[in-house]
Parts: sequence; C-alpha cells; structure tokens
Amino acid sequence: MDGDVRINPYLAGNFAPVRSEDDFDLKVTGEIPAGLRGALFRIGPNPQFDPKGDYHWFGGDGMVHGFYVEDGKVRYRNRYVRTPKWELEHEHGRHLFGAMGNPMTTDPLAMGNEGGVANTNVLMHAGKLLALEEAHHPFAMDARTLESKGYDRAFKGKVTAHPKIDPKTGEMLWFAYGVGEMPLSAGMSYGRTAPDGTLISRQDFQAPFACMAHDFMVTEHHALFPILPLTASLERAMKGLPPFAWEPDKGAYVGVMRRDADVSTIRWFNAPACYVFHPLNSWEDGDKIYCDVMRYNVAPLFPKADGSPGDKAAARLMRWTFDLAGNSDAIIETPLDDLDGEFPRVDPRVETLKHRHAWYAADPTGAKTVRQGAIAQLDLTTGKRQVYELNGGDQTSEPVFVKRSADAAEGDGWLTAVIWRAAENRSDLAVFEARDIAKGPIGIAEMPRRVPFGFHGNWADL
Repeated sequence: MDGDVRINPYLAGNFAPVRSEDDFDLKVTGEIPAGLRGALFRIGPNPQFDPKGDYHWFGGDGMVHGFYVEDGKVRYRNRYVRTPKWELEHEHGRHLFGAMGNPMTTDPLAMGNEGGVANTNVLMHAGKLLALEEAHHPFAMDARTLESKGYDRAFKGKVTAHPKIDPKTGEMLWFAYGVGEMPLSAGMSYGRTAPDGTLISRQDFQAPFACMAHDFMVTEHHALFPILPLTASLERAMKGLPPFAWEPDKGAYVGVMRRDADVSTIRWFNAPACYVFHPLNSWEDGDKIYCDVMRYNVAPLFPKADGSPGDKAAARLMRWTFDLAGNSDAIIETPLDDLDGEFPRVDPRVETLKHRHAWYAADPTGAKTVRQGAIAQLDLTTGKRQVYELNGGDQTSEPVFVKRSADAAEGDGWLTAVIWRAAENRSDLAVFEARDIAKGPIGIAEMPRRVPFGFHGNWADL
C-alpha cells in the first residue's frame, strides 16, 4: 500500500540493536563445569542510532558481549566499541556515515573521519582483546572491563577480521584488502605479528580484481588468499549501484605463498565461481595443501552488479586441494558434508595442522538464510555427524570450542554457544560436551534479555 514503511530486516527481531550496556550475574541451570574458566567474547553490529537510508547488516557499530565463567558461575557484560565513528556520532546524536563506507551517502560532518565499526571478530593476542572488521586497524579493549583503548597502530594499516594465530609459535598472520589511496581497490596487504605484538612484516600486492576477501587460510608453512567474485567497485558505487556485488564471470582465484616469502612469489590457482566467507581449517602434506571451507555457489546477502537482488544460497563443507608440484593451477573440489551450515570451527590447538573434529552452526531446514537452528559436529576420520536441533524458532551463534586441559586430546573439551530463545525473546549461554553434542547442553546460563545476532566469538583463558 502507498505510504507503507519498509522495515529493514536487519533492524528487526533479534537483528535489532540492544543499546543498553549491562552487567548481569546469570542464573545457571544444569552444571557449568568447574574446569571451564575464562571468557567467551562475542561481537556483532549494533548501531547506536537508527541509520538513514540503506543499511546493511555488516555496517553497524560493534558491540562486545563477554560471558565470564569461573567456579561454575557466569557473569555477563556488554559494551560498545567506542571507535572514532561511534564517538563522532555520539557527539552529534545521530547517524552520519554511509552504508559500508559508501562516500555517496556519508554526511558532510563525517567526511575525512574514520568510519570503522569494529564489529566482526574479537580475539586475544599479545595480552590485548582486539575487535576487528574489514577495513581498519584492530581496536584494543580491556578484556575484563571491556573499556575501549583505541586503535592498535602497530599493524601500520588496516587489517581484516580474520587473522590466524599459529598454535605452536603464537605468531599472528593477517591480511587486508582494499589497500591503497582509492577505496574499493584491488590492493592487498599480508602481514605477520610476533607473539608479543611486535610487527614482523607487512607487504602489499595486487589481487586479480577488487573483491570482498573476508577470510583467508594459513597452514604451518603457507598462506592462501581467496579472491572470489563478490567484487568491489568505486565506479559502480558512484553511479548509485552496489559497492559490493556478485559478478560470477570474474571467476575465482586463490593465491598461495610460503608464509615467510615475498609476495612476488604468490602462485594463483583457480576454481569455478563460488564464495567462501569462512574456512574451517587448512594444512599441508608434502606438496599438497588441503583447505576445508564452507563454500557457497553464489555470494549470499549481496546484490548483483546491476543492483538487482542476489540469489539465496547456503554453504556446505568442501575440501579444496592444491597440488604445488603439479602442472595445473586448478583447485580440486571434494564435498565433505551435505548439511547447510556456517561459522565452522576446530579445536584451536590444531589450527594450521591436520584436524579430525569440526563444529558448525547448521540449518537442517534448507531455508538458505543466515539463521541457524542447529549445531553440528563432524568426525572427519569416521565420517560420523551429530546434530543438536533447536526448537520453536530458537537460533544459535557460532559454536566455540574450549579445551578440557592443556594436554587433552583434540576435541576433548566443551563447546560454547549463545542461543536466542525466540518465544521468550532472550538469550542463553549453552555449554555442551564437545564430542557429544547430540545429548544437548550440560549447563545453561540464562540471560534476562537477548543478545542480538552477531558474527564471531572466541574463548580466552583469562
């Protein structure tokens, strides 16, 4: 009907922001194991003011949610990441920055100011809690109070949301895209940071084309950069078309190099057009590299280059094989699972090494949306899969593994997840036995309100 106001789905339901900053002691049912000590940190978009014009879920201000676990008890604390963007908009009392950094929809008051939202991933490295997103420096916070400390400039430039931490050396490896004087460019950076937070190296290179390179892969000796056809275009944005859009004719590429080499040595492999937001894990065996990834046939959540709506899509676990000794640059694709899913995780102690166990948020309904109503555990040695399905429209966050002890076998520990209870419109922290998730949570910490849908989380042994 004329005059109807369209409600952006990413500002409604459990996508809608929660603007209070709270501290709660949570009621526990069942048992939170005494050996589970530390904090689960989660992060997601939570705009402090209602956006004007188009709003994409990826563009909201970051908010960190901390679940602090000790002696079977759980405390909760949440705080905004007080980026320069957040501070400027807080000062003026309204939304100022264009969606996804689009300069064409940015208020003149915000021109020339940093628009980082620090909303995509949160992790500990070198004693710092870092909030990360696609296009700015990591933002440091105090792990216990969640007080904002400011951008960590030691990285000498932007860093994307998915650095990898070597479980043996403690070194952090990372990359950035859209690097250069012009926004939405094909420039990229690759860098390494020592366990103490000191920058080891940062190198720039050019990708085959500009795209949203959300994540990358790292093995014990190699780094791999997926350049997939969710393309970026300043020219397109200046015409009022989407700055990021699906262009399958561009093809799909993955650059492979040794971790300690010069970027000039990158070798580009290719695959049919596809998209991957998140790999599960990667490792090498002789001259072959294996990468288990959640692969989409088309990029979800984004339009086509002409501005028309994109197609619905879901990801499934796929293995990519790279033969470094072979004459072909083709990537071999092998399906691993037939259940739709996202946010795949392994035991962090085997990241960059061959793994056996995998966990991910799953959608048994085949609805091809970002809403995940189950948690799956896959044993890649036996092929056995367990699924814990939620009821009544409840949805789960990314599941995060926590080891039982330093010397426990791979996969021996607990799985943590934040579950939105649809009927009550609130959330719980759920704890599972990691290798027996089908029996359901062994302990639940009940929230008095909801935690909005977000992106990523990690455990820290505080």
